[in-house]
Amino acid sequence: MNAVGVDVNTASAPLLSHIAGISSAVAKNIVKYREENGAFTNRRQLLKVPKLGPKAFEQCAGFLRIIGGTQPLDNTAVHPESYDAAQALLQRFGYSLQDAAGGKLSGLAEQVKKTGSSTLAKELNIGSYTLNDMVSELQKPGRDPRDLLPPPLLRSGSVMEISDLKPGMQMMGTVRNIVDFGCFVDIGVHEDGLVHISQICDRYIKHPLEAVKVGDVVQVTVMEVDVKRKRIGLTMKGQKK
Repeated sequence: MNAVGVDVNTASAPLLSHIAGISSAVAKNIVKYREENGAFTNRRQLLKVPKLGPKAFEQCAGFLRIIGGTQPLDNTAVHPESYDAAQALLQRFGYSLQDAAGGKLSGLAEQVKKTGSSTLAKELNIGSYTLNDMVSELQKPGRDPRDLLPPPLLRSGSVMEISDLKPGMQMMGTVRNIVDFGCFVDIGVHEDGLVHISQICDRYIKHPLEAVKVGDVVQVTVMEVDVKRKRIGLTMKGQKK
């Protein structure tokens, strides 16, 4: 769920509990809050949910989507902490939040490239990776990037459930999402597997984007499987070419 985010106004408590920073109790409180107060209209309202404090908000906000709310950026993976930078970026090139909501930013990436990512990142006081992710999100608000990616190619038979996975299995998967600590790979089961940054390649890297990008088809080996918690640990190191 962290890979693509969920609609906070329609997601069930069990689904919400899979989001980073949200415990089972907090997930139930989110559902109860919207049942009692109506749909969330902006992410900041989440801070009114019992037991969902600033730290939890920092972790989960970027994964919770609000469609048709008062803030168009709430329907993207852009974190609230970066909203000022996102709006400054749009204004820099003559766009508005309404343009972003309407999918009218087709030329944004080209303008950023022409100006220079490093220059813009310093101007906006954000990192280059953050800038690139921001541009990507602003150009496709609310769109699930997995819809455009190829399906996984299995090497160990027809693996359909997480319970079918065993350590040592090798297969081909598709990189669905990249985060600071690693990347999530779709290997054909309901849950995406995590390749920790230390398991992406044999050389040291500071960020996963140095070695992989969303959409890459990669060979992975199953390291560990936690069926109860629905977590899959994968490695891309030492793969046979």
